[in-house]
Amino acid sequence: MKEYYYEITIKPSDFLEEFESFLMDRFFNGIEEREGSLILRSEEPMRELLDQTRGYAEALEELFDKRITLDIEVKRLKNRDWVESYKKSITPVDTGIFYIRPSWYEPREGRIDIVIDPALAFGSGHHASTFNCLRILQRMDLEGKEVLDVGCGSGILAVAAAKKGAICSLCDTDAEAIRESEKNFRLNEVEFKKRWVGSVSNLKEKYDIVIANIVADVLIFLSKELKEAVKEGGFLLLSGIVRKQKSKVAKSFKELKLVQEIDQEEWVTLLFKKE
Repeated sequence: MKEYYYEITIKPSDFLEEFESFLMDRFFNGIEEREGSLILRSEEPMRELLDQTRGYAEALEELFDKRITLDIEVKRLKNRDWVESYKKSITPVDTGIFYIRPSWYEPREGRIDIVIDPALAFGSGHHASTFNCLRILQRMDLEGKEVLDVGCGSGILAVAAAKKGAICSLCDTDAEAIRESEKNFRLNEVEFKKRWVGSVSNLKEKYDIVIANIVADVLIFLSKELKEAVKEGGFLLLSGIVRKQKSKVAKSFKELKLVQEIDQEEWVTLLFKKE
């Protein structure tokens, strides 16, 4: 452990949910939300992430034709075991079939056990976008199905699918996410078929189920590739969509049949079928 760590507070003038989702897709030490601000802590200064966040604010300004300000405060503090403090605040998630728990909790009888240490990677099942994907996956027949998790993060959704018998592949543009996913697959004693750093461009394979729990703008940008990755008769599970962007996302996938929608805590999850 280093002597110092950095605490960065980001307070956007608008689009808090979008910024939270954007950061969670790129930051792996947990994010605290407090009074309209997002707080990140790391032993690294996170300069590149801050530059990316400023760029995202500019993109939102252009997209919505609205001025967005970011109040950013950076503190360099004496290190204490803030990871351990964060761990103590995390409780398991029970979806009805899946039981997602940190490694310091015991499994629950009668549930599919999934171990994810949320202090180390995004994707613990607590966020509504992830939780609702799990709710849908637990009702699907996944035995022997080819599943692709796009923007896998911690790999929690692919792990859940694998626990139900799916043959899982996963990708993410962040190499750290792939490393975390590999670790979580080992931790849960399941295997993946393929994994790569990158996205869904130029895929030769097609999948029974494609999962993409990422921000709405990226879902729209990748809509063609995501649709092409799904087999005829297969399913496309999209999440990470704030409610006010649902119609834009749905329009980009209008060729598919919407078979299920979950709206919870301002976040929307959509399940499409390719007919």
